[in-house]
Amino acid sequence: MEGPFTREMLPLAVPSGLAVRRTRTEDGFRDDPVAVRQLEVIRRLLREADGAVTATDTSREGQMVARNLYDYLGFKGKTERLWLSSLTDKAIREAFLDLRPDSLYEGLYLAGRARREADRIIGYNASLALGMAAGKKNHSLGRVQTPVLALVSRRYLENRDFNAVPYYRLELSVLKDGKELVFTCPEKYTQQQEAVAARNRIAASRVATVIHAERKETVEEPPLLHDLASLQKEANLRMGLTAGQTASALQRLYEGGYISYPRTSCRYIRQDMPEDMPALLSLLKDDPCFARHAETPEGRALSARAADDGKVTGHHAIIITENIPGKLPLDEQNLYRMVAGRMLEAFSGDCTKEEADVRIECGGILFEAGYRRTVHAGWKNVHNGTGKEEDTMFPFWGRTRCCR
Repeated sequence: MEGPFTREMLPLAVPSGLAVRRTRTEDGFRDDPVAVRQLEVIRRLLREADGAVTATDTSREGQMVARNLYDYLGFKGKTERLWLSSLTDKAIREAFLDLRPDSLYEGLYLAGRARREADRIIGYNASLALGMAAGKKNHSLGRVQTPVLALVSRRYLENRDFNAVPYYRLELSVLKDGKELVFTCPEKYTQQQEAVAARNRIAASRVATVIHAERKETVEEPPLLHDLASLQKEANLRMGLTAGQTASALQRLYEGGYISYPRTSCRYIRQDMPEDMPALLSLLKDDPCFARHAETPEGRALSARAADDGKVTGHHAIIITENIPGKLPLDEQNLYRMVAGRMLEAFSGDCTKEEADVRIECGGILFEAGYRRTVHAGWKNVHNGTGKEEDTMFPFWGRTRCCR
């Protein structure tokens, strides 16, 4: 569509048909000659073929690209789908032996088409309306970018308008069985004189009474495998990478055949995949970061949470492949190790901890303390370089006991 546009023309009925990409020339907008030539090559090849294999990106957009080509060129032959979760030679051979009817992926095509139509209908009209209202031509609204901008703006305004209020907290140091334990008062005093008065009451009492004591054992299950979003979040926290940098580096690892398909939103594997995990994990025995865990039996025990056919939609979670990378750029090496490390964690045992919660009263003021001790590190040993477990002991106190 070409301007000029007026408000009376909105909303625009955006054409839903297919057309060749257009480029601006001295004579106006024309069909892209490069695209036209390539389409003619594909048209000629399809005329000579009895069928076609759809080998575009295994995603909504990839399925839509192939379907659009078939529809635009009028191809009515048999079409089958090559579904790849990794680009290793083994995976490609197995995928060609398991070609499936393209019709099974009709839902993916419809999902991609719905996203495209939403982008065109909302984006065209909203962007034009905003440009007209603001008196500028370069304003743009979109299905994704506008909500993201709203979230960022809201967070910025909250931080800008936040007024920090200083306050005072009381801490109480208590000796028990030769150990010094620090308790904290949950109340926040905004006035210094109130905090001083409370401290004076404590000093006058000099005796604290235990009013609650509880000790329990807690279990932390292994984390789920990584999807794209979780890797982007962790890479930002640990390495300072942006979401785009992480996605690009993961794509290079995928194209090198070192990891499975990275643009997945699933954190599970299929239930027929666990038998392959021990062999994959054993490949890490030569990596100094994971050698000890790759060789231990615990690293072979599959967590029941990791495999669930009902939660695998399209592509499974990101895992390593049988291809061992050589020298990689630093970002790619770190991301590969994050994927490998998460696999070792996901297939290791639970982490068991003993936790103690104690509340005491002194001078009419409540104080709290919580301590924990690792009984069995389990999956948390993977990223614990020493392999040693925590040893923070907390003496157990019964209720109504007094201390000084």
